[in-house]
Amino acid sequence: MCPHRYAGEVADPEPPGDGRATAARPTRPPGTFKVGTIAGADVLVSSSWFIVAALIAVVIAPRVEQVEPGLGALKYVAGLAFAVVLYLSVLLHEASHAVMAQRYGYPISSITLHFLGGMTAIEAETTKPKQEFVIAVVGPLTSLAVGAAAFGLWFVVPDGLLLLAVEGLAVANLLVGVLNLVPGLPLDGGRVLKAAVWGATKDQHRGTIAAGWGGRITAVLVLLWPLALEPLLGVQAELLDFLLAFVVGLFLWTGATAAITSARVRRRLPHLVARDLARRTLAVPEDLPLAEAVRRAQDAQAGSLVTVAADGTPVGLVNEAALLATPEDRRPWVATSTVARTLEPGLRISAGLAGEELVRAISRTPATEYLLIEDGGVEGEGVYGVLVTADVDRAFREGRH
Repeated sequence: MCPHRYAGEVADPEPPGDGRATAARPTRPPGTFKVGTIAGADVLVSSSWFIVAALIAVVIAPRVEQVEPGLGALKYVAGLAFAVVLYLSVLLHEASHAVMAQRYGYPISSITLHFLGGMTAIEAETTKPKQEFVIAVVGPLTSLAVGAAAFGLWFVVPDGLLLLAVEGLAVANLLVGVLNLVPGLPLDGGRVLKAAVWGATKDQHRGTIAAGWGGRITAVLVLLWPLALEPLLGVQAELLDFLLAFVVGLFLWTGATAAITSARVRRRLPHLVARDLARRTLAVPEDLPLAEAVRRAQDAQAGSLVTVAADGTPVGLVNEAALLATPEDRRPWVATSTVARTLEPGLRISAGLAGEELVRAISRTPATEYLLIEDGGVEGEGVYGVLVTADVDRAFREGRH
């Protein structure tokens, strides 16, 4: 299986933020270790890979014994070597995704080999359906090419373990190439379907939802496959068949559902417009008593306060929670600056930001309030208002702007 992971695509569908700092992205997912780099991306191997490698070694051992009798325990070593070679072809499949994505300018953080195959982490969303199509389809085409090359070698390689490896590579890669073209997320074929629907409807999210439903249908068919073995092929299904069907079906259903949920969430993001969510703000001297600042804000019907220096330059944003936590009897005796956060560069954002650009701007510098400035506005010029993260969250949940 070869899913891609785009930044934010399969994320927890929560509102854009609540001002709390988020944990930094780990350098490497837990349970993985780095074995190299390809195209600047870390190549990681999941600990689950050793499970599938051992299973491959056990399953192929009888065939190894048949081809090369008398190996004894070495037949398992030969099986393990085949597992390594097989996953090298999976790595080639993933590397093709990574190289093509980088050619379009999308960064790749890692390539991970795991129990069900591999995953390429593309840390940006494609912006055009053609790019989505090409990045997705190049993986299965690579697998099909490897399978075809191995099939060609089958005619010239002499009998023995090498021929067995060539046969296995041919069958496995042709199968991987064909199965990954099944039109359902999180498979590559799902990306191809997404690109097709996206190109036809000009709606990226509609493409994702359509491909997600394709993935759900595929998951159900996989779960039913063991029951169809006997009537279709005359083969009695075994416990392993049901187990594999369950694991693969669950993987497909989970990935497809996450993609659908993410698309529905992201559809609502364009309704988040910073300008429309801005609170009217009042600028007050930073040394003004807090009680007086609150009185002036109430008179002006302002929903936020900005502290300014003597020359009128904004220097701080009053934190609403800190203000409310200050007892009224203390407010005449404390400066407004004591409940204000210093205006760092990330706390100044454009009033014209909307949708995912707005969410990214908020995520870069987590806070509860942001100073909105008109495009081209700097320092004290062009101040439009204050954006409160809680207002963004509320608008997101209500699905309005």
